[in-house]
Amino acid sequence: GTKKKAACPGLGLFYTVLSAFLFSVASLFLKKIEDVHSVEVSAFRCVFQMAFVLPGLIYYKTGFLGPKGKRIFLFFRGFLGSSAMILLYYAFQVMPLADATVITFSSPVFTSLLAWIFLKEKYSVWDLLFTLFAITGVVLIARPPFLFGSDVTGIEGSYTDHLKGTIAAITSTVSAASTFVILRKVGKSVHYFLSIWYYAVIGLIGCVIALFVMNEWRLPYCGKDRVLLILIGLLGLGGQIFLTKALQIEKAGPVAIMKTMDVVFAFILQILFLNHLPTWWTVGGALCVVASSSGTAIRKWRQSLKKAKQNEI
Repeated sequence: GTKKKAACPGLGLFYTVLSAFLFSVASLFLKKIEDVHSVEVSAFRCVFQMAFVLPGLIYYKTGFLGPKGKRIFLFFRGFLGSSAMILLYYAFQVMPLADATVITFSSPVFTSLLAWIFLKEKYSVWDLLFTLFAITGVVLIARPPFLFGSDVTGIEGSYTDHLKGTIAAITSTVSAASTFVILRKVGKSVHYFLSIWYYAVIGLIGCVIALFVMNEWRLPYCGKDRVLLILIGLLGLGGQIFLTKALQIEKAGPVAIMKTMDVVFAFILQILFLNHLPTWWTVGGALCVVASSSGTAIRKWRQSLKKAKQNEI
């Protein structure tokens, strides 16, 4: 018989790094857009995702609504996932790129906490320690005046905007963690394309309603912003595709650890293209968050390997 071609070693990790780079560049372009609201950018991103997913839904014949018993989960997955995207884009616009990226990187820690609450998954002392590390990192980045005083340095614009961005980033992180819990609950009974479809459709509807309520809908005045909008949509879609490919051929633990490159790229792009040097508070917060999320990923990875060995026995 013919032998199956061996997979390229490290290809999944390379896809993860490439995904992190594409997401980071998309975030940089978002900060370069001058007069487009974050909700409108999110709407364009949803349109690109719908255009990509629609042929897949038709090809795999999944339908547009999904199994009857899973539709409520898909709805909340779409609502929470799109809300996380909108809030993240807002955070990118009003606070330093590295700060927002670091806060959202604490998502695995919140996922473990929510999985313990709603899915009754095991939550150990180590998980609690990693959660406290992540919260410490977020506090170092937010630097609330009652702890650090009123003279806060190294932020963009006013502290009020910085605080709003921090709250948006934290809410985005919790929303993203909630979507992971929902996807775990649904399992493999729903096709991945259908999950993205709900995300894009519900996100687009929510964005359009919000834009008309806020009276913020308008086309960019200059050609540069229009090009950046298209690039954000393409880069975001590319980042999601490569991350999905990485998870298909590599274990989740190594992928989660390699995703720390999100933070590295955010720091590099912020220094090179935005001329904004991060403060030592941000660096300290980043180390806390990266340590907590990496620790969580390593623990989950070891648990999965241990379980696999037990199943073999």
